Amino acid sequence: MIPRYSRPEMTAIWDPANKFRIWFEIEAHACDAQANLGVIPKDAAKAVWEKGDKPYTDERIERINEIERETHHDVIAFLTELSEHIGDESRFVHQGMTSSDVLDTCLAVQMTQAADIIIADLDTLLEVLERRAQEHKNDVCIGRSHGIHAEPTTFGVKLAGHYAEFKRNRDRMVQARAETATCAISGAIGSFANIDPQVEEYVADKLGLSPEPVSTQVIPRDRHAAYFATMGVIAGGIERLATEIRHLQRSEVREAQEYFAPGQKGSSAMPHKRNPILSENLTGLARIVRAAVVPAMENITLWHERDISHSSVERMFGPDATVTLDFALKRLTGMIDKMVVYPKAMMENLMQFGGLHDSQRVLLTLTQHGVSREDSYKIVQRNAMKVWRSYGIDPDDPNGTIKQQPEDLEAAKQESRFFYYLSGDDEVTTALGDAGLKDLFAGSSTAFHTRNVDAIFTRVFG
Repeated sequence: MIPRYSRPEMTAIWDPANKFRIWFEIEAHACDAQANLGVIPKDAAKAVWEKGDKPYTDERIERINEIERETHHDVIAFLTELSEHIGDESRFVHQGMTSSDVLDTCLAVQMTQAADIIIADLDTLLEVLERRAQEHKNDVCIGRSHGIHAEPTTFGVKLAGHYAEFKRNRDRMVQARAETATCAISGAIGSFANIDPQVEEYVADKLGLSPEPVSTQVIPRDRHAAYFATMGVIAGGIERLATEIRHLQRSEVREAQEYFAPGQKGSSAMPHKRNPILSENLTGLARIVRAAVVPAMENITLWHERDISHSSVERMFGPDATVTLDFALKRLTGMIDKMVVYPKAMMENLMQFGGLHDSQRVLLTLTQHGVSREDSYKIVQRNAMKVWRSYGIDPDDPNGTIKQQPEDLEAAKQESRFFYYLSGDDEVTTALGDAGLKDLFAGSSTAFHTRNVDAIFTRVFG
């Protein structure tokens, strides 16, 4: 866990003090359950709480580490240090249990604690996305497919799409939390031979978990794989939104950008730079989170009832992935909250190619007036190519030669170059008539393309 990309609340979950505290509670609750069943004396269970329930200070943690350096076993080291506080009654601790009962149940608690923070992060992000989407609901911009101008949409609709995605991600995280919140106190190979299943039920209830139906000494790792896979999907959503902002901030686009604070510097060499550093950083952080997904999937396959090939993976990616995702969600929320939007630039970009965004509308209108779809496509496309040439771009030249045709100079003066060329095409005017074509382009074409924005917002926000 790198402090630069960490927040204290999440890192505290993976701190040794929290881990050992959870280990203690597992053992102490198990003792209470054993005492209720008459397996161990009630006074012994009481002594565990009274003598062992102390903060895990740096000194206690170092003592556990010291013992582990000798025993090479973390749970034994923990139990040995605990016995130094409890005394003779410590012989009743860990009755019928195995190390995985402690380790896996603790990991379940930590993962649910982490999930709660991530869910809260998503809630905050959703609030910001909804506010910004509503703010820019009617700010028209060009939609792009393959990076090329397509048809108009609104910036609010763009953000509404990301809102809907993160709402699904929240639902996925809630489900992943539920799948991970299981407890295993079943003893060696999970057979309950030396411990009553009621102990597991008792500990699970105390820790807010559910008993694992079949633990085979370890909790099945498909649960953990689903959890990390969910985080990977969330990371994908973060990167998708961050990538959109990066593209919109490009100098040639300038439709939106990250907030640039007074005194902020963009480049050590070029003082004019305003770089999309937050969204680029989020792209990198998303890769770190997704890096945990494949190892988590591979952890599903263990030998027989258990091995520890999963252990090292989880000790690394458990903290790293959750800490990184928490930080990334917080950073994304702040970035969207302060994001600067330029509706005027959006409209200028939309109108940059003389109305070509209405090509499908003309195509469909021609088909409704008796022209075959194939012929309609050819008619519209040849006029669209004339528009490209009027901008000095020859789409028929394989060398990409830039040249402006003399006959296109007059078109360059037209408000809608696309309409200009269509109105000079006999096949178009024959099918639609001069009046029909003018009616098609009368008023705002963007209003036609955005007339169902309210319907989209109702679907997304209710």
